[in-house]
Amino acid sequence: MNWEKLQNGSDIRGVAMEGVEGETVNLTPCIVNELGKAFVKWLKDFSNQSDVSVAVGTDSRITGPVLKEAFMKGVTEMGANVFDCGLASTPAMFMTTVSVENPVTGGVMITASHLPFNRNGLKFFTNLGGLNKKDITEILRIAKEKDYTISDTPSIVTKWNFIDEYAKFLVDYIRKGANIQTNFEKPLLGLKIIVDAGNGAGGFFSSKVLHQLGADTTGSQFLDPDGNFPNHVPNPEDKDAMQSICQSVIREKADLGVIFDTDVDRSAIVDAKGNPVNRNALVALIASIVIKEHPGSTVVTDSITSEGLTRFIEGELKGKHHRFKRGYKNVIDESIRLNEKEEESWLAIETSGHAALKENYFLDDGAYLVAKLLVEMAKLNVRGKILTDLIAKLEQPMESKEFRIIITEENFSKYAEHVLSEMENKVSHINGWELVSPNFEGIKVRCTSLHEQGWFLLRMSLHDPVMPLNIESDVKGGVMAIAAKLVKLLTDFNSLNSNVLKK
Repeated sequence: MNWEKLQNGSDIRGVAMEGVEGETVNLTPCIVNELGKAFVKWLKDFSNQSDVSVAVGTDSRITGPVLKEAFMKGVTEMGANVFDCGLASTPAMFMTTVSVENPVTGGVMITASHLPFNRNGLKFFTNLGGLNKKDITEILRIAKEKDYTISDTPSIVTKWNFIDEYAKFLVDYIRKGANIQTNFEKPLLGLKIIVDAGNGAGGFFSSKVLHQLGADTTGSQFLDPDGNFPNHVPNPEDKDAMQSICQSVIREKADLGVIFDTDVDRSAIVDAKGNPVNRNALVALIASIVIKEHPGSTVVTDSITSEGLTRFIEGELKGKHHRFKRGYKNVIDESIRLNEKEEESWLAIETSGHAALKENYFLDDGAYLVAKLLVEMAKLNVRGKILTDLIAKLEQPMESKEFRIIITEENFSKYAEHVLSEMENKVSHINGWELVSPNFEGIKVRCTSLHEQGWFLLRMSLHDPVMPLNIESDVKGGVMAIAAKLVKLLTDFNSLNSNVLKK
């Protein structure tokens, strides 16, 4: 058994069931049982306590219940108290460690986010937040070496329907934040807001949050949990998923559409005209609210956000835009680092829909992000305005595209580093192209000629034999013009398959 292969950065992920050709099951109940034991051992060392407790939840995946039972059995065999939270969201499982009268020592979510139905995984939390990469490495080591001692007195499992408590927390937050004196209990009365949960774990938001606040939620779709994901991939970045919620908003004449990923740590919204408010637009929208509350503060984003977003944050909002590396943990950790060096930063957000706010433990919580937007929406509604009025001056690029260039070299990380080093030299000899600095991953190049007017970012993937290439342009045909030049440069690398650019 290759335990190390289960590590996916700061998560554990694997193939949990048959059904996809060429993918062998490596996340079995037996393996997950060992991970339950290992987590308790790690948790005792982390907390320096012999008496620890663990809360466990799952998303809607088919393999969720059996893996949850296996994990909880491992925990009980170690003598730790365990709480079965049933269907839950990833952010809710973190909140079990901080927001209740008797918080648990550790929270665990069994999920593989938006990955296909045959995958599953585990995310781990303490009251300090999600575990980092080295913590996961240690848990896998403990499991592999069986470096633990089974308890003489196994514990029992207690049921805990925590998602109801979490929903009440969101309802209270929106009521108090909106503070609509004429209708404090139902600040969303008169608004039609529909939810697309993609058959993941986010269906609760319609009935247990929006409905309680007075919103009309008729027309909400795919709220029932179904691990086959029969309607679309539960992913705000997926084109078909976004098209589905956009069409529903138009059909239902809704004021707002909300879409979540499988485990509700990411989200996006759709305006009343059926336009998606995701990626750069979502960053701009939440930034406009946060910077109003914390003037001049820094917004940390991933590296592929647009130049128009920078101009909006720094020119219109008078804040600061700090681009950092892709990866939601990278963005969050960078925002925390800035605060520690006394640079005020209240928002860390990726274009993928991961958003974390300092006021909410820097937890990437898709439901909390929407709740904060709904507070502002309720306030604006009283004044006869709409949410997207806040980003009316955001400049969107005319064209943008991501290409994924495959590396055929076995040691793909080392080869990607070679490509980036060579490309930096090649770019320096091209008229109208200039390296952007500071830049925290890959190479970013500003393309200033009249028929390009944009930029590209070439970087290495964290886990896959791929080099993602993002190109943005403010002129028609600009992406194609930049890509055409890049094809010529990249053909020199024999272990790069750049056919996707040629197309």
